[in-house]
This record gives sequence, structure tokens and C-alpha cells, in this order.
Amino acid sequence: MTSYRPVRPRVVVLDYGSGNLHSAARALVAIGADVEVTSDRGAALAADALVVPGVGAFAACMAGLRGIGGPEIVDLRLAGDRPVLGICVGMQVMFDCGVEHGVEAPGFGQWPGSVLPLRAPILPHMGWNTVRSPSDSALFVGIADERFYFVHSFGATGIGPGRGDTLPAAKLTWCDYGDGFLAAIEDGPLVATQFHPEKSGDAGLTLLENWLETVR
Repeated sequence: MTSYRPVRPRVVVLDYGSGNLHSAARALVAIGADVEVTSDRGAALAADALVVPGVGAFAACMAGLRGIGGPEIVDLRLAGDRPVLGICVGMQVMFDCGVEHGVEAPGFGQWPGSVLPLRAPILPHMGWNTVRSPSDSALFVGIADERFYFVHSFGATGIGPGRGDTLPAAKLTWCDYGDGFLAAIEDGPLVATQFHPEKSGDAGLTLLENWLETVR
């Protein structure tokens, strides 16, 4: 028996006080999702897909997420194999911890490792850049050579084979800036991008469409 997938997936953009909620919501609506921006736990758990956005400081985002039960919401969704997409700091908080200005803040712990200051001549890393995605990536189908919009000074730099902690089952996409950092991760139902797909023009919309294809 073929399982039913909604034509217009119901997506919740998790509202915990982050700054790019509505731009993410508009991008998702543009590609055919039914979108709700809310902090409601029941809605976040019931949605076909959940987006965890984020701008600003790691510790501040974690405080907002803890305030609405964000770690538990994500835990429960992933335990049920339900899709979650993290964007920018929403990707960073999925790691064990973030270190900003010498202060370490705990993250969700979904992935091993730390988010650290980028080692690059100019910070923040702001603007358009290319990425190196694996050949079997589902996110980057048709857009492997495109540019995406970044704005950040911290990233997952010590993760992956040969770089300390590993994510052996995940598909890792890298960006070359300074010493390099993880630009995206595809790990079963948990997917995340360091760049902002909602600010990355047609390439970003295509990436979101590719992600929604895994939800439909």
C-alpha cells in the first residue's frame, strides 16, 4: 500500500524570537508549502516538516529555544523520523555546543562537535559563495554549482572525516572560506544549512523545493 504524502506539506517555522522567521516563511509559501509561524508545541509536532531558523548569537538563540521547549520538540520529531530543517544558527545549535567570545553554550547535541569562530582574514563571512556538495546529495540536485548567501562569523569547522569528530552517516557539504566549514548537513530527517536559502534567490528556492520533495 502506498503511503499518502500531502501535495502541499504543512510546515511550521518555529517562532522563538529569531529574526528571519518571516523571510523563511515567505520562501516556503512561494514554493508551495502551507506555512505557520508559531511557537506552539502541538503545531510544531504535528506539522509535516519543521524549520528552525536563527540569526544572531548562539547562546541567545538557545535561550529562546529552551524557553519554548525547542530541544524536546526536535528530539520528539527526530525520534519519529519527522523532517527538521535548521538554517544558519538553527544549524549551529544542533551541535553539542557553541563557543563565542570565549563563552561556551550547550546546544541540542544532535551532532557531535563544537561551533567555533571561523579562522579567516575577514569576518563576518558575508555574501555569496559556492559550496562543495557530495554527488549523492538530495538538497543540491540541479544546483551544485550555484552560489548561496552567507552571513556568519562562526561555524562547524572541526567536524567530519579527518577533522576530529565525525558524522559517518551524514552527507556533508563544505564551503571554502578561511580554513573552511560545514555549509550543509543531510542526516536522515535532520537537515541543515549554514547559509540562508531564503535569501539565496532561485538557487535557495530550488534547495527548499528539493527538501520539500523529501517531505511530500
